[in-house]
Amino acid sequence: MNAGLLTPATERFLKGAAGVLVLVALWQASVPLVGLEPYFYPSPADVWHAFVELMEKGILPVYLVDSLYRYLLGVGLGIVLGIAAGLLIGLSATASRILTPLINFLFAIVEVAWIPIFVIWFGYGFKTILIALVYVVLFPLLYNTLLGVRTVPQVYVNAARSLGATRLQLIKDVILPAALPNIITGLRVGAGFAFRGLIFAEIIAAKTGIGYLIFEGASTQQTARTIVGMIVMGLLWLFLDRCYLKPIERVTIERWGQVTTAEDRE
Repeated sequence: MNAGLLTPATERFLKGAAGVLVLVALWQASVPLVGLEPYFYPSPADVWHAFVELMEKGILPVYLVDSLYRYLLGVGLGIVLGIAAGLLIGLSATASRILTPLINFLFAIVEVAWIPIFVIWFGYGFKTILIALVYVVLFPLLYNTLLGVRTVPQVYVNAARSLGATRLQLIKDVILPAALPNIITGLRVGAGFAFRGLIFAEIIAAKTGIGYLIFEGASTQQTARTIVGMIVMGLLWLFLDRCYLKPIERVTIERWGQVTTAEDRE
């Protein structure tokens, strides 16, 4: 096929697929050279057999659905709370001055540090994982929403007020649209942190999920299962990023000409 007939997206996909195939081939070729037991160094064939077994037993689909449910619910709640809190604090200069240092402090504490505390407070299970995910998403959204609200040009606010805009109209038609690029930045940061936090929380506090699959495979000397979990984790993030986060970013940030992605420069 003529390379000139391929779209840029198709060409990037084919290059990526070729790179993966080369990596798998090198991995398979290295297995007899390394000469270790499958527990220490499973082959691609071992990983494939583990994947088929997990699918046939229905384990992987159930774990995947559980992880997705926890992730989407935690991210959704974190988005709502983060944007609402950022707007409320950002609209008050006094509240912003008082609370911004505390927000920056909490933003800097990663979820890994909180999860053991959440386990002590709330026990193992869904509640701990959900609270951890909400925490991870809330503070990037809160911080970036607050930043976006506080940096809205005052001339926009004055112009809307001179035209008779109510406070609600001012928030809906001026402040929120102007702060939207910052909010989307916070969304991407929070969503990425939440995915990492989900896997770690499932390793500690869950009995299902992709994170638990990774931990269980290592603890039971089924390393091929661990690698299956790692691959699924990577593919799941690529799916969420490509199908949801990047389109949202394009519709919001890039339409204002503030961000140019590497894909656009190629």
